[in-house]
Amino acid sequence: MTRQNLAEYRMERAKEILVEAKDSLEQSHFGLAVNRSYYAMFTSARALLALEEVDSSKHSGVISLFNQHLVKSGLFPAGFSKFLREAKNIREDADYGDFVKITRTDAETQIDRAKEFVAEAERALARIIESPGG
Repeated sequence: MTRQNLAEYRMERAKEILVEAKDSLEQSHFGLAVNRSYYAMFTSARALLALEEVDSSKHSGVISLFNQHLVKSGLFPAGFSKFLREAKNIREDADYGDFVKITRTDAETQIDRAKEFVAEAERALARIIESPGG
């Protein structure tokens, strides 16, 4: 399997996870919608990292590598990096926090951000693959 195959596979998986987020929202499972929104972003970030041939076993490591290899290099817009960090935090609250109430608005916001993030990741993936040496 090539790094491009892995990147494309992960991007398709990210889009599937985004559908899971939307389905969770429709069923009023707001915590799960937040979880799946984060994982859609996280998986699309890992798709791009596959092209750079870097990865991490930790979420914080993936985010750090993403910022280092894709945001700082200009391959991915810096504003989206904040979406990923914030999504990680709210997902952790939803999954592990006591007395945390995730609202419909929280879930909708995370899904909207995930849609934007995944779409931008898809555009970045195409640009990187089409570039010389990509």
